[in-house]
Amino acid sequence: MAGAYEKNPGDHRRKWDKDEYERLAQERLEEEERKQLEKELREPHQKRELLKPREYKVDLDSKLGKSQVITKTTPASQQGGYYCNVCDCVVKDSINFLDHINGKKHQRNLGMSMKIERSSLDQVKKRFEINKKKMEEKKKEYDFEERLKELKEEEEKQKAYKKEKRKERKRKAEPNDSEGPSDMAAVMGFSGFGGSKK
Repeated sequence: MAGAYEKNPGDHRRKWDKDEYERLAQERLEEEERKQLEKELREPHQKRELLKPREYKVDLDSKLGKSQVITKTTPASQQGGYYCNVCDCVVKDSINFLDHINGKKHQRNLGMSMKIERSSLDQVKKRFEINKKKMEEKKKEYDFEERLKELKEEEEKQKAYKKEKRKERKRKAEPNDSEGPSDMAAVMGFSGFGGSKK
């Protein structure tokens, strides 16, 4: 029994011919490179425009709050949702429509790549100057005393409005029987209905 285990069965692992597989891998790489070169020669690389901002405003509000009848024969452009005529697709809500418009597929169909033009130093300086001018135009020069005066006037208006509201509420709450007992009550022999003690 012990003798059967002592016997050396030899090397039972499979042997690989490394030179053969290296040659096959090299041939496959050469084939892929050749196909790539053929593909480039057949169709020249299309140069796409760089990404640029839109010149139009995206219309998201025109169909807001409107109902529309949709049948099986309704064209895609008139179905519910937002229609993209560049990609010929319908998107159901505004957020997804904006994502689609700004996405890679839509930009490719417009003939643009997703790369942005690199700005030069002069362009950046000009942009800063333009933005600075806009900010100065928007900014109102307030005199401190003038601003305090405006705030006080506004507070006085608020106080007057609140006072008027309180007076109005008091007038509504008071009963209208302030003249005294009516003639009918005097004829019947009593001064009131006993609802309030004065």
